[in-house]
Amino acid sequence: MTDTIEQIGELELLERLKRFMPIGQIDDDTAQIQSSKKELLINTDVLVEGVHFSELTTSAHDVGWKAITSNISDLASSGSKEIIGYTIGLVIPPNTTWIWIQEFYEGMKDAMEHFGGKLLGGDCSKGKEKVISITAFGELGGIRLHRANAMTGDYLVSSGVHGLSRLGLSLLKSEKVINKIKLGKNLKERAILAHKRPMPPVKALHALEACKPIELPWRAAGTDSSDGLINAIRNICESSNCQAVIHKKSIPKDKDWPTGNMWDEWCLNGGEDYKLILSLPEKWAKNFIKEIKSAKIIGSIKEGSPKVFWDDSSEINLNSKYKFQHF
Repeated sequence: MTDTIEQIGELELLERLKRFMPIGQIDDDTAQIQSSKKELLINTDVLVEGVHFSELTTSAHDVGWKAITSNISDLASSGSKEIIGYTIGLVIPPNTTWIWIQEFYEGMKDAMEHFGGKLLGGDCSKGKEKVISITAFGELGGIRLHRANAMTGDYLVSSGVHGLSRLGLSLLKSEKVINKIKLGKNLKERAILAHKRPMPPVKALHALEACKPIELPWRAAGTDSSDGLINAIRNICESSNCQAVIHKKSIPKDKDWPTGNMWDEWCLNGGEDYKLILSLPEKWAKNFIKEIKSAKIIGSIKEGSPKVFWDDSSEINLNSKYKFQHF
């Protein structure tokens, strides 16, 4: 019989979780971090069962991977290349099995081994559904990306294609809407992998720093597209008090992406793609797309009150029914 958390109790749970952390790390209620001369970036991300994952579509291992990588994406899109560590707030129903917890922590461990950082501690409690809150700590790198740094004349750049995670979710849920079109096997595999095992834009950040023209200042706006491409662009416009113009022919789609309104909307608003969205001077933008083959110039920044337009001057609907929703 598989042990549940209610059966093994809190003390035994903590004892079993110790192997995922440095020795002695959770013997106290606080975590000790070595002081750094660099500025720190701190991010907290929450995953809620039934909103961000479910047992129908996501394994415990994949939930653990996403819990870590979603935080790394936020840190990378702010300019952090070195991850120090993470704390976790874990709420679980008492009937949750130890096997689920173990596989969840194994998923977090795999992500940390891939991207860096270590688990520093946290807290746990019982609740009606699983809730995972990760706080991540990272060191600021050579550039501080901020949504408020966009300037008129900048080029808008996406570090990769969008829509795959939304398609992956649809495939995992066997939604009827995708039965009307034949999808290639490779596209399906890429989509499911994108949803279950998202990759934060760490390589894109390294490339961005490496390809900066020497004569330009370290000024760039950036965010990630975890809540959708249009939402990311809108956030840059709101923070920088500017407008964005998006080229319809430059929507960053997978090479095998189907045509049609819904498919465009999934690219624009599907969410959980975790790409780097940047506002850069022209020369820097052109250097960047040479460094990152999946990157693409998708539009530009102009003066005006915060709005997002197509290149035919029509305003983009920011309240699409396909928009990624937290609530």
